[in-house]
Amino acid sequence: MRNLTIDIGNTLAKLAVFEYGEEIYFKTFKLENFSEKLKNILKEYSKITNLIISSVSKDVKTLLEEVPKHIQVLELSATTPVPFRNLYKTPQSLGIDRIALVVGAVKEYIDKDVLIIDAGTCITYDIVTKKKEYLGGVISPGVNMRLHAMHNFTSKLPLVSITDEINDNIIGTTTQENLKIGAVMGTVMEIDGFIDRYKLQYQDLTVILTGGDSQLLSKKVKNSIFAPYNFLLKGLNHILEFNTTK
Repeated sequence: MRNLTIDIGNTLAKLAVFEYGEEIYFKTFKLENFSEKLKNILKEYSKITNLIISSVSKDVKTLLEEVPKHIQVLELSATTPVPFRNLYKTPQSLGIDRIALVVGAVKEYIDKDVLIIDAGTCITYDIVTKKKEYLGGVISPGVNMRLHAMHNFTSKLPLVSITDEINDNIIGTTTQENLKIGAVMGTVMEIDGFIDRYKLQYQDLTVILTGGDSQLLSKKVKNSIFAPYNFLLKGLNHILEFNTTK
């Protein structure tokens, strides 16, 4: 069985092809190139039979106009059957990207309490127990959101971007350095702080750091973590398998 998993963000798209649970193709590209890239993938991997898509920004029907009718399409939503018990008080409001990450956790780390940290535009923290119960979590601003907020809500602070490696020095000698260190190291200290607090309750806690800023942050976080680059897409594939083999 060959599956195509698609994750659509605000500016980027991620695609992966899985064959019997193993990833055989992975690509990240700008959303504006989606139609062309999808057409090429469907041509190269002609034996795809199932597709799942998670989209937080675009209409799925428009995105999938190129998909042949013989491919079974599953659009992830809050009502899609999943292999965990959702204890969130407002399940309809839970982001579909978070749903996919939780499924990845319960399938990849069986009988483990897991904290999933997704460092993107916002940073989400999600707890799922060894009993496959999703409890909830936290949402906070991501690195770039912090940089934009400091610029937008003040009259003189410039807008800076993270274009190079930030060392562990916490004494900046220019305003630009101050802003970068504040955004990056503030995020790192927040992540370590949340991990420490969660570990008081779950001592044998598996911590996963994923998302667009995971590579920037993972080397600086003091707690032991895993940072799989394709964790959300793995979760999507598990959801697709769960729904096509029932």
